[in-house]
Amino acid sequence: MNTSALIMMILAQGTVIGFAVYFFYRVLTTPPKQEPDSYTDNDDETLRQGD
Repeated sequence: MNTSALIMMILAQGTVIGFAVYFFYRVLTTPPKQEPDSYTDNDDETLRQGD
């Protein structure tokens, strides 16, 4: 393998690894989305919709 092919391979693998590390870090550090709790929001409901 010549030098230019080795440099190209290392740059391509480094780019892919860099993106993977970046997005993995983003997934681990993103705070969870606040979603409404269906049980506490519907406490005043006494009947189900099917009844």
